[in-house]
Amino acid sequence: MSIYLDAYSSPEILKSVPQTGYIPRVRDLVRRNAWFFFAVAAAAIVLRAIFIGYFPSVVNDSFVYGDIAKNWLRHGIYGVSGPETITPTFIRLPGYPMFLALVWSVFGLEHYRAVLILQVFVDLATCFLCASMALRLLGERAAKVAFLLAALCPFFANYAAAALTETLEIFFTALAFDSVLRALASGAFRNWIVCGAACAAAILLRPDGAMLPFVIVLYISWRFIFPNYGNTSRTQLLRAALAVGAIAIVPLTPWTIRNWRVLHHFQPLAPRYANEEGEFVPMGFNHWTKTWIADYASVEEVYWAVPGNQIDVDKLPSRAFDSPQQREQTTSLIDDYNAILHMTPALDERFESLARERTRAHPLRTCVGLPILRILDMWLRPRTEMLPSDTRWWEFNDEPKWSALAVGFGIIGLFYFLSGLAGWLITRPLAGAGVLLLFVTLRSAFLGTLENPEPRYTLEMYPVVIVFAAAALAWQRSQSTKI
Repeated sequence: MSIYLDAYSSPEILKSVPQTGYIPRVRDLVRRNAWFFFAVAAAAIVLRAIFIGYFPSVVNDSFVYGDIAKNWLRHGIYGVSGPETITPTFIRLPGYPMFLALVWSVFGLEHYRAVLILQVFVDLATCFLCASMALRLLGERAAKVAFLLAALCPFFANYAAAALTETLEIFFTALAFDSVLRALASGAFRNWIVCGAACAAAILLRPDGAMLPFVIVLYISWRFIFPNYGNTSRTQLLRAALAVGAIAIVPLTPWTIRNWRVLHHFQPLAPRYANEEGEFVPMGFNHWTKTWIADYASVEEVYWAVPGNQIDVDKLPSRAFDSPQQREQTTSLIDDYNAILHMTPALDERFESLARERTRAHPLRTCVGLPILRILDMWLRPRTEMLPSDTRWWEFNDEPKWSALAVGFGIIGLFYFLSGLAGWLITRPLAGAGVLLLFVTLRSAFLGTLENPEPRYTLEMYPVVIVFAAAALAWQRSQSTKI
């Protein structure tokens, strides 16, 4: 069976698409093009080594994961260190602490360098998965382009040098979708099992990983409703949906039971705001920020400042005020917070009142306009949040080399984005492309609901972007060759 050919597909693309009955394998492609893959893989390792050498990132979140991993290894307690004791916690899912614990059990405690080096090879495996997806959808030329785009992607390389969940999350996302394409092409049930396991791993790393099996099961359901689309029977689709859904949530069962028994709280994932049980969350302040935040700079300058750091009211954009009176009201609120550097329930309620007032006055701006701007900011701004470049890159007040780096990263990001968009127009008729597009669409919409538009949240979608971009670039090459 084949999922590839369609009467409306581009003839140029379909020249290299495998014919019915042939299920391509990326290892065969690598064997036939050994020097190409060896050279590009070497370049990928060098690029990631440069980031590890010059821009290693072990940030506050890294130390939280690391503290949990150390306590787990030393004391058998999944918890955070306090002044006198270790407190059990559920503020982080166990996937990344487990990864750190496994690495440190071999290389020694707090050996973050070993973690980063291992992440380089995980990221390299992601590059091969991107090539595999492109091979199944589009053929050999697109697969080689996808491998090149993934290997030389500076955003992947940057986060491979960060002790954070992104590299592993991207890998398991790519593995899940590659397994979907394998299953649709071959009909082999084992590929759905691999898909479910990849989804489970993604969920154990990050709570938003739960969107991955949701999208895949939703796509399978759509195929079930329209059985004439594709070659997979309804029985096979039903078994696939049950397998993916069940396997994805099974690992959450012991985690949920543990949270109930140890912390007496039903928590199958991790709290949205990474708060401990009973810890106060300033939801009024969060709701207020959603009435004006549209860019990552405000996340660093305002959103992350609370609690503990002062807020500079001059850093607020003009859209944070609807009138001179509201500006005075907001300034008074911020002055009261700056006086204590702590968000009390009473102060938070005043922010909540201001948020309601602004939402009532401009519901479309708050519920539609700003979410769209946040989505665009996450996709298009220069991805230099882990680098020394100034967050306000557009003011060009930084050192020239860092300003140039920000502009360069912005151009590279725009290239990937536009190439991916063009490739989607080409791949639309291909059956397997639907699940990839559905993931990008629903995840982007979900990200728009967040008050903190961080560019890293779109990285899980970059394997899809790379596959679509490879379609566009492979088609352009065939067009130029034809001319």
